[in-house]
Parts: sequence; structure tokens; C-alpha cells
Amino acid sequence: MKLQSFSMSLGFVALMASLPAHAQTYTIDPSHTYPSFEIGHNGISFWRGKFTQTTGSVTLDRAAKTGSVDITVDPSSINMGLATMDEHARGKDFFNVANYSKITYKGRITQWKGDTPQAVEGEMTLLGISKPFNLEIRSFKCIMHPMLKREVCGADAYGSFKRSDFGMKYGLPKHGDEARVAIQIEALKAD
Repeated sequence: MKLQSFSMSLGFVALMASLPAHAQTYTIDPSHTYPSFEIGHNGISFWRGKFTQTTGSVTLDRAAKTGSVDITVDPSSINMGLATMDEHARGKDFFNVANYSKITYKGRITQWKGDTPQAVEGEMTLLGISKPFNLEIRSFKCIMHPMLKREVCGADAYGSFKRSDFGMKYGLPKHGDEARVAIQIEALKAD
């Protein structure tokens, strides 16, 4: 009887191991997600801005240590804290929103520490040009949303790129070429 029970237990373990892991999908919460950036200004300070309209999704499979990110940013939603600078940034010298109505980012989670994602390798499309853009996840946490009673995950991710790589050359070299990016993101588990 013990041998049969042990054999059944092994069979159950083998069955569970052969089942596919289940990825969970999380929808970006646009009211709690703000990609921001900073670039040098005349070598004396940094201009900082953020985008206030972001959509997309994140998938996580903690058991399989896989995941993906699919984000769309509306560049016309830029806010740099100065209306004239916002208008200039929307124009052809920077984001050229009349011709390029979105910035996209698609990536896969490539590093994990336990069940916590640590890094994303992806590709950003800006001004119609697609280039590799990787993110380091410095903070990540999931909890039950106190009001919505669904799981919500939040993260802070960081990266940098050269804006000239995407054809954004206005003001170089006086204004900085490196754009440092910080993204605060919250996403709700899909029903």
C-alpha cells in the first residue's frame, strides 16, 4: 500500500511539472503610471519631463520566470512644467507629435530574483525608429488593491538612451544627448 501511495505521489508530481505555467496579465493603470526623463540643458542644469498618458499591459509568470511588457505612450501628453517648453517638445525639434503620435516599448523580462522581476530587455520605437532599450527594475511589489479587491503590482524602472540614436538631434551638443528615464508604473490584474 505504501509503495502504491508513493507511486501515485510521484505520478502527481510528474503531472504537475508537465502542466504549463500560467501567465497573469496586468493592465496598466494610466492614473498611476508616468514615464519621465531628464536631459542636460546648456550644460548647467537638467530639464525633466513626464508623459501623462500611458496604456498597455504586463504579463508575469512567476513560476516559469518569464514575462513581457507592452507599453504605448502618447508623446503629446508631455509635461515639463513650462507651457512653452511643452509646445516646443511636441514640435518637430523633439517628439514631432504631428507625424509620430505614439512611443512604443515592447520587451521581455530577462532577470528574476526569486519571484521578483529585475530587468527587461526590449525595443523602443520613437520617431519611427526602433532601437534596443533595456530597463533595470529597482523596486517591485504586488498587493491586493484595497478598494478594487484585485491584485495590483507596482514597479520603478530605470534606463537611458541617446536621443540622437532616434534622430532627435536638436540642440546637440549644447543640450545633452543622454536621456535618463525613470518609470513609475502600476498595473491591475485582469479579470
